[in-house]
Amino acid sequence: MLIDTSAAPRPWLRPALGWVGVVLVAVNLRVGFVTVGPLLEEISRDLGISAGQAGLLTGLPLAMFALFSPVAPAVAARTGLDRALWLSLLLLAAGILGRSAPVEGAVWAGTAVVGIGIAFLNVLVPSLVKREFPLRVSQVTGVYTAVQGAVAAAGSALVVPIAHAGPGGWRLALVVWAALAVVALVVLSPWVRRRAAPPGPHDEEPRPVRSPWRSALGWQVTLFMGLQSVAFYVLMAWLPSIEQSHGVSATAAGTHMALFLVVGMTASLATGSLLGRFRDQRPVALAGSVLALVTFAGLAAAPGLMLLWILLGAVGCGSLIVVALSLFSLRSGDHRQAAALSGMAQSVGYALAAAGPAVFGALYDAGGRWELPLVVTAGLMLALCGFSLGVGRDRVIGRAP
Repeated sequence: MLIDTSAAPRPWLRPALGWVGVVLVAVNLRVGFVTVGPLLEEISRDLGISAGQAGLLTGLPLAMFALFSPVAPAVAARTGLDRALWLSLLLLAAGILGRSAPVEGAVWAGTAVVGIGIAFLNVLVPSLVKREFPLRVSQVTGVYTAVQGAVAAAGSALVVPIAHAGPGGWRLALVVWAALAVVALVVLSPWVRRRAAPPGPHDEEPRPVRSPWRSALGWQVTLFMGLQSVAFYVLMAWLPSIEQSHGVSATAAGTHMALFLVVGMTASLATGSLLGRFRDQRPVALAGSVLALVTFAGLAAAPGLMLLWILLGAVGCGSLIVVALSLFSLRSGDHRQAAALSGMAQSVGYALAAAGPAVFGALYDAGGRWELPLVVTAGLMLALCGFSLGVGRDRVIGRAP
């Protein structure tokens, strides 16, 4: 873990400091990514980039997620999980600072580095949770998912007022979020292990683990992660446009998006608590998948009930992300296998997430109506329902059920 408590004399100190590490990482998991969108028009105007280039800029972190997620487990194996997390935070801070520099190309290079840092953190946090809270994986995952969502929502709401508050403009509004990463680095640095140490009383003895890339269960978890990501990112990208095409004002569509995020955050917290009440994860995984299916089918068949579908989609997506992230730990034998599964699932998952909105848009362009892309996405959610029954069973990669 980030905080070395192997010699802690009080039994409550280890989990307490483990929580500090998880929360400090969680506050940095999304805000550096989502704060670009509200300022995209100003950034484009200032830098003289086209709408297409602006789209590439917003999609660059997702591309980095897909490319670098498989690298994170190897880095953690070489440096140790603690150092890998700390170095990922350092990379994130450097990227946030760098993209605001008044230097040609800095915004592209910095955004790519931000994506790499977040990709590493996304992969390694489930490994941290698996090691520090093996009996409370779902609860901890629900909490840190809600924390990252709350900070991301606050960042999205504050970034425009910050940009308009002084001469620093969009550069200042983006760079201030580096403070969160710097705080985490400073607080956690005294406890980062600086040299290899023998296993402590809470550590697991290293043993060979089966690669999730060669496991049917690993691929089921990966496709579950990918399909639920498609649902979320398609709604993030296209829901306001779908609403406005049906007569909803831009202001109301923005309010509905904020409502979507708040309800999703609440659903994440509830799901983390609820998962532990069942023998396995099938009931919750299937319920979230069905809600996603109903959302897209409802948007296609009855757009007049828009707010209902938004609320159901928020609950479904908020629940599904906690299930997906929990599976990285619940379907692995130890924290090293959890990191490997997380890297695999997030690599493929974010590749699908990046492609999903683009394919959705292409289907709309082909027919000029929303029904076709919505029905196709509903079909993917039907497949997600099937995967939920497979990944929800109480199994571990490399171990018979």
